[in-house]
Amino acid sequence: MKLETNNLSLRFGHKEVLSDINLAVETGGFYAIMGSNGCGKTTLLRCLGGLLEPTSGEVQLMSRDLRSYSARQLAQTIAVVRQHATTDLEFSAFEIVLMGRNPYQHRLENESQGDYDIVEQAMRMTNIWHLRHSKPHEMSGGELQRVMLARALAQQTPIMLLDEPTSNLDIAHQYEIMSLLRDFNRNQKKTILIVVHDLNLAYRYCPQLILLADRHIAYQGPMAEGLTPDRIKEIFHVQATIVDGNIISRQQSN
Repeated sequence: MKLETNNLSLRFGHKEVLSDINLAVETGGFYAIMGSNGCGKTTLLRCLGGLLEPTSGEVQLMSRDLRSYSARQLAQTIAVVRQHATTDLEFSAFEIVLMGRNPYQHRLENESQGDYDIVEQAMRMTNIWHLRHSKPHEMSGGELQRVMLARALAQQTPIMLLDEPTSNLDIAHQYEIMSLLRDFNRNQKKTILIVVHDLNLAYRYCPQLILLADRHIAYQGPMAEGLTPDRIKEIFHVQATIVDGNIISRQQSN
């Protein structure tokens, strides 16, 4: 499932957020989308998922304009996990994850036992099966974030787009979720794009890097070649060294 952009630009009013983005995401790749605050990471992810329409240019999925796909077709192909997991609806965690099966339901058709089994598997993978009866107001931000991730897993799409899915999690759960995503990428050949702020988390788990700067793509390619001390200083304004696969900040540069 190849996903790519051709001269994609997006404006909000007079403000240009993305400019002439040309990006090729290969099937089965695991990409970290990184850059300083406000560089357009979330906007790019939302364009790739069909949640925002570019001002000019296009997003293509399998050499077809993303806009030519129906909402149902997109939902069977691309799962999106937003940065802040919120819901105003008082569904249980199990019911929320079950919504990931909606793209496969026909009108007036009830969920099957197979759907329930997929939901249970996704919840167990994300270690939230014990929360299956809990409502959103009864869960922490990190627990609700894992519920939304489980819903995306239950959607069983070949492409997953995740906007900082570890932002509300403690360190142990951050590693757990990133390891889970890496396993899905390796074993099921899922194409995964994830917005990440933590340099070490991205360096450890994501083989590929998409680096944004000043509304443009500054780099796309292997992580180890892209996230260098010089580029970290240029993009993030932090002096760092890389020792045994760990990025160590030395001091804030002026």
